[in-house]
Amino acid sequence: MSQGDATALTPPSPSVGTRATNWGLTIAVVILLFMAFKPAKIAELGLLVENWPNTVEYTKGYLHPNFKDLFKIYLPEMWVTIAIAVWGTVLSVFLAIPLALLGSSNIAPQWIVQPVRRFMDLLRSMNEIVLATAFFVAVGPGALAGVLAMALHNAGVLAKLFSEAVEAIDKAPVEGVRATGGSRLHEVIWGVIPQVAPLWTSFALYRFESNVRSSTILGLIGAGGIGFVLFENIKSFDYPVTAAIVIVIVVTVMLIDMVSAQIRKRLL
Repeated sequence: MSQGDATALTPPSPSVGTRATNWGLTIAVVILLFMAFKPAKIAELGLLVENWPNTVEYTKGYLHPNFKDLFKIYLPEMWVTIAIAVWGTVLSVFLAIPLALLGSSNIAPQWIVQPVRRFMDLLRSMNEIVLATAFFVAVGPGALAGVLAMALHNAGVLAKLFSEAVEAIDKAPVEGVRATGGSRLHEVIWGVIPQVAPLWTSFALYRFESNVRSSTILGLIGAGGIGFVLFENIKSFDYPVTAAIVIVIVVTVMLIDMVSAQIRKRLL
């Protein structure tokens, strides 16, 4: 390789401003970790080793899972949890699509983009548990409150991901539709959606995987599903039944992750 070729392959050195920014960010992260050290009680990590016999004694109760109600209670309630995640994800996708398009700077004007993005921030910042308790007032405890809570929270998350995908599209297909006399709606349908649909589907599948776990947590507060059964058995110190329920949850999540991964692999 000639000297000229070697020079051509040498990456350009970052500018002074870029180096200063990188160092500034590194120092900021170190300071943040230092400031969070005491509130997070990282210094007490030694207790994990010191009190390990207590942990062993506690976990002995989980070594003999009781599956006597597997088909009567555990699997039916697990199906309720999956159903909550399915409908929560589907509704969030339908809410996220218009929000994503209106929140994309290459699709909508700034006077629309900025309010929509702040609304997306609001939805993302509201925890599913808080939303579920609010919906309890309207529809009562149960699966529907969990579905609605999950739909709103995830609409904010997916809308953010969807809008970032839209802003990264290739402009050529959109300009081609415009050159044929297509309207703005035609540009979105034929120039934008085909480019982002696989990525949007992948994002939705990721959220569905997460929602199965989240819907378990929602069950702890009365939103239905396996989480409620799990919490009741934890409160009654029935460790064999609790262990069986945990195994059902873990196996279900693993299977969903495996299937979802295969679908995503074929999409991208």
